[in-house]
Amino acid sequence: MINEGHTMVHLHRRQQLMESIGPAGAIILVAYPERPRSKNINYRFVQDKDFFYLTGFEEPDAVALLRPGHELAFIMFSRPKNAYQETSYGERAGIEGCIHQYGADAAYSLDELAQRLPELLEDRTDILISDELDQYSDSLWQWCNQQRHNAGFDEIKYYRSLRPLAGVLHPMRVIKDGHEIEKLRTAINASCSAHRQVIAHLRPGINEAELSAQFNLELARHGCVSDPYPNIVAGGERAMCLHYDHNNHRLEAGALLLIDAGGEFGHYSADITRTYPVSGHFNDAQKTLYQLVLCAIDAAIAEARPGATWNRLYDTAMTVLTRGLIELGILSGPEEHALAQERHKAYTVHKTGHWLGLDVHDVGPYRDRQGQWRRLEAGMVLTIEPGLYFSNQDLSVDPKWRGIAIRIEDDILITPTGCEVLSANAPRTIEEIEALMA
Repeated sequence: MINEGHTMVHLHRRQQLMESIGPAGAIILVAYPERPRSKNINYRFVQDKDFFYLTGFEEPDAVALLRPGHELAFIMFSRPKNAYQETSYGERAGIEGCIHQYGADAAYSLDELAQRLPELLEDRTDILISDELDQYSDSLWQWCNQQRHNAGFDEIKYYRSLRPLAGVLHPMRVIKDGHEIEKLRTAINASCSAHRQVIAHLRPGINEAELSAQFNLELARHGCVSDPYPNIVAGGERAMCLHYDHNNHRLEAGALLLIDAGGEFGHYSADITRTYPVSGHFNDAQKTLYQLVLCAIDAAIAEARPGATWNRLYDTAMTVLTRGLIELGILSGPEEHALAQERHKAYTVHKTGHWLGLDVHDVGPYRDRQGQWRRLEAGMVLTIEPGLYFSNQDLSVDPKWRGIAIRIEDDILITPTGCEVLSANAPRTIEEIEALMA
């Protein structure tokens, strides 16, 4: 039986996409293959996000063909049923399942792809391709040219062009529908609870790996059985590495813990960063810098509303951080000169956000074709994540700042009138964190 709710969501997306392509177009989508981890052991399979977005199909080794305006608009090629393989590696939808479970109008074995696909293109000349790993990059051009090569000299020939689907689909994925927002809410709420579990177990001497495991245990309790990226559980100086994921050191008393971790629910990702004092209280230097980063993120969130340009969020956060660093004597003024010369980059290191959705760094442009920053719209989901980083090796700053790394990251939904902080339930103020740790 077709899962009506699941299938209708993907059907609506396919229809919306095909309407923008027109009757001369066809879309070829290629699923991800499985990847070996070691010998005959594979990594846990994760589907290509564009393929999943348009089909809901979660198995490897598949191809989908979309033909706008055709009676058989959605055609699937997939692995057939195989009792031996399914005993070892799990049930397959098979050819019939592509139709009855995923709503394909027709389906064939993947072994028939080279034979059938050139004919199924019919008279379509604008072919859009989604093949992230270039699995069929050599074959696609041959298949597209096959008709004109085989046609008689006095027969109609179809001169086909190939172009990437991403240029059309990825801007569409930036605006989240209600189905996606609910998945994101579930993932983010679970992640907020998991951050609270980290606070409950945090103490000097505990290993980063144990806190990572506690985080994942709480995610599992909420039905999040996969993660969108490796947990970053970084104590002290290790937080200077933005994507630290060894998570194998014991935490020192008096240090800070930076944890950048989120769950995934129904393929949709949370991405939340918090910074906690290992001993339960921020010292004066830590508290000063933490409050500065908190002011920066709050100022940026206040600018997150329809019509604001994307770069406004970054510029606002950097203005607050630059002003604060000047007041602390870490940067020299005046403020406008420091901003113009981007002196803050010595301590801020990274940008302050990205789109959030099926991918943790979700797809979609941040500028239009003229290079102008994209304006925020209702339905966009994004992160805001300013940070300050002072290495122990940085002899240019007062010793009291050295070894402090602070990042605060929230997940934001743009609403018709402003924004909603979806991750607000993850503790973030100094008072709330210290009270919980007490």
